[in-house]
Amino acid sequence: MDQRIIELYDNFTHGVIHRRDFMDRLTTIAGSSAAALALLPLLQNDYARAALVADDDARLATDTVSYDAGGAKISGYLARLKAKGKRPAVIVIHENRGLNPHIKDVARRIALEGYLALAVDMLSPQGGTPSDEDKARDMFAALKLDETAQQLAGAVPFLTKHGESTGNVGAVGFCWGGGMVNRIAILAPDLKAGVAYYGAQPPADNVAAIHAPLLLHYAGLDSRINAGIPAYEAALKAAGKRYTIHVYPDVNHAFNNDTAGDRYNKPAADLAWSRTLAFFRENLGAPPKA
Repeated sequence: MDQRIIELYDNFTHGVIHRRDFMDRLTTIAGSSAAALALLPLLQNDYARAALVADDDARLATDTVSYDAGGAKISGYLARLKAKGKRPAVIVIHENRGLNPHIKDVARRIALEGYLALAVDMLSPQGGTPSDEDKARDMFAALKLDETAQQLAGAVPFLTKHGESTGNVGAVGFCWGGGMVNRIAILAPDLKAGVAYYGAQPPADNVAAIHAPLLLHYAGLDSRINAGIPAYEAALKAAGKRYTIHVYPDVNHAFNNDTAGDRYNKPAADLAWSRTLAFFRENLGAPPKA
């Protein structure tokens, strides 16, 4: 697909331009409104592909849980193997469309690896993630970033003290969620590992507060997010932090999302995922086998 179209869609999904502007520009590039409409399914998330692990997989136990975060009730989707025992925990943080079927599926994938996986819904204070993606994106505009980061950091002590947890808690986030991993690494000293997929970088003067080792995945064609890499890396180096950066060439923002149409890149996604699982095993401890 024309890279201009992918970049245009990225700008729309991240609030840089409004839907009318997006459709007008897409029509100009595509040549007609009919051609523009035909391109949309190739860009939009297709949740029919979401369930690599079925939501009723017999190996897993899943529940809706919640924790208190400074007076706000944050809900989440908790997944783990049915086999009893304590296991390391991983917070799964969604993109700027909330807790959708794809992110729940990611939590189930992590659970099948032996972890206690909590996919949070950071739109909980607004009533939860709606099924309409455009509405969900609009709801993110109302979030106060610092307040939301504090609420999300509350998932760390919740999982640290959970009866099925070893007390070792990591986090993985995608897009908006990747940026939040960078922020909760600053706010939650008990976080043991953070993995950010194409996430916005935090203010450099806050980096000294990071305790957890970080694994940072970036898409080579993602100029919007990648512009912040040099300053972030310089701050991490200056503060003596443990981190690894991987930039995957010739792939787009959202390359890991297998429901994201032409933006998905399976080779890069598979490589990043294998590195993510190895990173969690190293820093959280190997989970018990099923």
